[in-house]
Formats: sequence, C-alpha cells, structure tokens
Amino acid sequence: MTLSHEEQYQKSWQERQEFAENMLPLIGRLYRNKGVEVVVYGKPLVNATTIELIKAHKMVERYEGQKLRLRESFPILEAISQLDLAPGRIDIGKLAYAYQYKNSSNGASLQDYLKRELADLLDNPDSVEPTDVVLYGFGRIGRLLARLMLERNGPSSKLRLRAIVVRGGKEGDLEKRASLLRRDSIHGLFNGSITVDHENQGIKANGTFIKVIYANSPADVDYTQYGINNALVVDNTGVWKDDKALAIHFESKGTARVLLTAPAKGEVPNVVYGVNQHMILPENKIVSAASCTTNAITPVLKALNDQYGIRNGHVETVHSYTNDQNLIDNFHKAERRGRAAPLNMVITSTGAASAVAKALPELKGKLTGNAIRVPTPNVSMAILSLNLDKATSKDELNGFLQDSALFSELQDQIDYTSSTEIVSSDLVGSRYAGVVDSQATIVDGDRCVLYVWYDNEFGYSVQVIRVMNEMAGIKYPTLPLSR
Repeated sequence: MTLSHEEQYQKSWQERQEFAENMLPLIGRLYRNKGVEVVVYGKPLVNATTIELIKAHKMVERYEGQKLRLRESFPILEAISQLDLAPGRIDIGKLAYAYQYKNSSNGASLQDYLKRELADLLDNPDSVEPTDVVLYGFGRIGRLLARLMLERNGPSSKLRLRAIVVRGGKEGDLEKRASLLRRDSIHGLFNGSITVDHENQGIKANGTFIKVIYANSPADVDYTQYGINNALVVDNTGVWKDDKALAIHFESKGTARVLLTAPAKGEVPNVVYGVNQHMILPENKIVSAASCTTNAITPVLKALNDQYGIRNGHVETVHSYTNDQNLIDNFHKAERRGRAAPLNMVITSTGAASAVAKALPELKGKLTGNAIRVPTPNVSMAILSLNLDKATSKDELNGFLQDSALFSELQDQIDYTSSTEIVSSDLVGSRYAGVVDSQATIVDGDRCVLYVWYDNEFGYSVQVIRVMNEMAGIKYPTLPLSR
C-alpha cells in the first residue's frame, strides 16, 4: 500500500519522536551517573525535551548541507551509554555525521570507532573532589547561576550550591527569594521544584538544600558553622571590585577562593573562558569573570586576530537596559543614565574595548568602544568594525566563523546563525558568549563589520560557570575535537 505524502510525513515524524523519547533516558543517565554531557553540534541535550532534541538534529543540515537523522545518532548514543567513561562532553551529532557520511571509521566497527574517538574519556577515573559554592548576592546573575547549577545537580555534580548570602531577613523574605528563583519575567519558570524550609532557613530546589544566610558584610559570616568548607564564593554584588576590597571575603571562615561576576580592577585577573583561562593559577585566590560584553566579543576577536590579524577597530555595543538605570526620569550620578530606560536610547560608555586587552594583550591599544543602552530588558549586540591585516570576502569570513563555532577550541563560546529573520528575543537563553549574525556581515577588502548577539544575562552566566569549574579544578574534554 502506497502512503500519501501526508501519511509519509506523519510516519517520519512519529519515528523521530520515538527515537527522541528513547534517547532522553540514556542522555539523563549518562549525565547523572557518569558526568557525561551529551550535545548535538554544540546544542546541550541534558534536560532537553523531545522536540528540542529533534530540532537540534534538524539544525545539522544548516551546517553540513545534509540531514542527520535520529536513527543515525541513536546507535552512537546507545553504544556510548555502555562504555566505561570519565566525565566529559560528547557531541553525538559530530560523531554520527562523521561515521555516516565522512567515512571517519576507516572500516572500523562502531565500537572500535567510538573507542578511538573517545579515548581521552575511557578508563580514566574521576578524581575531582566536589566544591562547595556560595552565591554572595542573589540578583539577576546570582539567580541564573543558581538555576544553571541546579539543573545539572546529581551524584556526579562537582559544583555544589550550598548557600546564598543576602541582606534583609524580614518576615516573608524567604518566600520572596524563592519566588524570584521560581519565576523570571525574561527567562521563564524554573525547571523543577522549589519549596521554602522555614525551620532550617533555606530553600529546597530539585533535591538541593540551599542555606539562606543574612549578613551585611562577609566579615559577619562563618560558613563552617553550616558545614561549608573551602568554598568558592561568587560575588554577584559588584560592591567590591579590586583585590584589596574583595579580600574582605576571606574574613568569612570557610572561604577558599573568590570569583567576581563583574570587571575587576587592581591585580585581579579578568578571565574570558575559552581565551585566557590559563591565567587562573593556584595562587590566584581572587578572579574576575570580566563583563558580559567582554565575554561576547573577545572570543570572536581572538579567532579573527589569529586568522587574519587585526590592525585596529571600533566596538559599538547596543545593550539592553540594566537595573542600574531608572524606570522613569530621576537623578543618576552618571550622565544620561538618569533618563527613563524603557523609553529612551541612551548613549553611554563601555570599558569592554579596553578590557579585551586584559584577556587578549595583542589587541592592546587597537580598539575603541562606546555603548548605547536601548529599551529592551535582555539580549544585546556588539558591532565590530575592524581593519584586518589581510583582505577577505564575506563568504570566506563567514565560512571561517562558522568553522570556528563548530570545530575550534572556541566552539563553546562562539555560535553562528545564518537566519535572515532572527531578532533579539530569539536569543533569550542562548548558552554562548556570542552569536555571529552572518547575514549582517559586511566585508570590503581588509575592512569588515560583524554583528554579534549575546544574552547579556544567561550567556554570560554560562561563561561564569565555566570559570567556576576552572577554579574548582574541574576540567573535562569536549569530544570529538576535530571534524
């Protein structure tokens, strides 16, 4: 019996759903039992839905010009689930595509092919000890960091959220903190369960107890009395910004290292993960994760500078308004920022261009920068106007950036889109430091203009988590490394 076009499509869709439904338990067990995170061409699948898994496979065609079917990646995933693996990140999309269409197996069986490609994770016992984490401050970034840690908690989790420190302590405060974690006007509902524990003054989220500590200063806190030791304290307040000021955190018993989620001054290393995490040495007790804009542009600038060389350029940031601005016109110590943020585009300054040099010294003195705050609550854009050392073309430059997003050491930082319809709200929740909008790229000989989107809240928070892992000694490979 010959099926109609509609029936064929429906049958194909049902097949994809069935494969996705069978894959999800394997993905979950690999992460929670072995610490193995499964992705498809960089798209994370841990806690993904059936539809998200299907869409991740569909996107492969954009990059390769050919479909990757779930029935082709399922055997890869099934075989991986039977291996004795150390924690790491495995791209089953790249493995499956190379095996099916690029003859990467060289005639080897699937099992032998995977053992070769995943050799760095085989029979390699995990000796990394878990690290206690304290979030000092629980604003926009603090709550997103909590969400990111809680969505991946489990026996194999190495970053363990133990406490948050906030001012206040008035009646109803715990409920307010829990509610802000549970509901977010931009990023939606928390994926899980949250309850308030009044008896122990804390919040229970996805099986994790988070102690809520009320204090006006780090000097007032003793973490050890809550069983928290050698903690990584993540300062989300922005109150203290240099090494001398941030040292106040070491007056809290139980603090081992401090991470600032803002640009730092003084001798504190400003780290953009993927570019200069090698600066995090055992003796660096205080580290900064730089700014959202610096994280968005530095990986792209590094890739371009390595390939083409950058003589000089200008960075213009079109940035969503922040809590620092006023809802309606009112006094503000900074110029223009006192005007109503939801109603105005506001020209202001940015230190991102100069901050790039702290992570990428070869660009010192080569970039200028400015910023425009615009009436959107999240997702920003950096416009990079650059003079290169050698001429190129739009197709060549975009091809290089797509390759960087898929196969380079910056693949976790740089994303790439070829959509002609994408707008800022489409990038809410992006887990990349920056997303190159290839359709907006302009090239004229050795001059180019690039447009880089970034979720200045969520994408930045993912970068912060990577820095936290580095500080905690959690270094797991992403495989496969090559095409």
